[in-house]
Amino acid sequence: MIQNILLPVVDKQTKVLVVGSMPGVQSLEKQQYYGNPRNHFWGIISELTGTMVPEQYEERLALVKKHGIGLWDVIRACERVGSLDSNIKNEITNDFVALFKRYPQIQAVFFNGTKAHDVFKKKLGFELLVGKEYYKMPSTSPVPGRNIKTFDQKVEAWRALEQYMLRGE
Repeated sequence: MIQNILLPVVDKQTKVLVVGSMPGVQSLEKQQYYGNPRNHFWGIISELTGTMVPEQYEERLALVKKHGIGLWDVIRACERVGSLDSNIKNEITNDFVALFKRYPQIQAVFFNGTKAHDVFKKKLGFELLVGKEYYKMPSTSPVPGRNIKTFDQKVEAWRALEQYMLRGE
């Protein structure tokens, strides 16, 4: 059983929560969200915020938090060989009930890919999101999936996140 010990990146300013499935091997080894340098997530954040994404991970987290963006994963533990979502089995979910109770100001949830969306729906149910908007987004993974999109196409789709982002310095 693989354990995901990445804590949620959320604070009282978080307006939108980006929810992944389960970090890949590189991300777990680095203990970083989207730690695979080929993953498009940080490049998309760069485009949406109009800033260069910092090299240091702690500064990357500060950047998303500054814009009201939080990060977490649906899956707390699972069985998986390698990093592919398609290999995930026997998922145990994170406690979103407690998270939403502690941070009621979260207005929207953006599911980063089909697996995150489907596991949330199956194991937790969308009733948990009553009063919040939610979106199934194209995965930022570097591995081509069923719905292959270019980086620019992903950026355009992820622009839906901008309406929830905090602006200002």
